[in-house]
Amino acid sequence: MTKLNLTPNFGCEADVFYAELIAAQAGLGDDEGADWLARLTLILCNHIGDREVLREAFVLALGSK
Repeated sequence: MTKLNLTPNFGCEADVFYAELIAAQAGLGDDEGADWLARLTLILCNHIGDREVLREAFVLALGSK
């Protein structure tokens, strides 16, 4: 049974969130942007804290490339 929530969860704010995500990286070079994204990923993984959910996300992310 999957525990990962794959249902869109931003409601009508999805476009606003995407714009905020892009704006947060504004002015960063490629390497700085990659470092920022890695730090953000680790912060959010720590917040989630459920390794089963995170493993599901890893598999899903690999399958989408």
